[in-house]
Amino acid sequence: MPLPAIILAGGKATRMGGGDKGLLLLAGRPLLSHVIARLAPQCAPIAINANGDPARFEAFGLPVLGDPLPDNLGPLAGILAGMDWAATLGAPAVISAAADTPFFPSQLATQLQQNAGPRGLCLAASRAGERTYLQPTFGLWPTALRHDLRHALEGGLRKVRLWAANHEAGTATFAALPFDPFFNINTPEDLEKAAALTP
Repeated sequence: MPLPAIILAGGKATRMGGGDKGLLLLAGRPLLSHVIARLAPQCAPIAINANGDPARFEAFGLPVLGDPLPDNLGPLAGILAGMDWAATLGAPAVISAAADTPFFPSQLATQLQQNAGPRGLCLAASRAGERTYLQPTFGLWPTALRHDLRHALEGGLRKVRLWAANHEAGTATFAALPFDPFFNINTPEDLEKAAALTP
């Protein structure tokens, strides 16, 4: 049975004139469309995490989940939204992916599950030469830990990697060749680079 997935779409395109990064066009399609197309063969069902008016994502035909806690607490709050949603589905865990990262690996879900730590948690990473770069918005999050995460957020914790490390997260490492599959789009130059990489 595939696991559900949550796309973290709370990021604003502040360096690109504002608005939702996931709605920026890449090769004529919103970034979110590229992310959904990558996730769909790996995970089901899929939901989008974003605050504000969900109608702006209506064209994607997916549930839109707001953060379960106020004040825009960052990606951990979106991950908690996904964990809570997955729990209502009876799923043991949820996969997370970022809306501004269209080239993540086609084996993301499989590798996260195969490399999970003792508590079932795993983060993705990319390796370039001797260096490994953790990708904390791409992970496997057991629903059994959702109450702990809510408590941590209410206590002021905001860093994904810190909470994951506290729960003995495993790491699924992917080669950054010919380019980093977790290359994310933050600037107009990034969007141009992504367009050149898009088939």
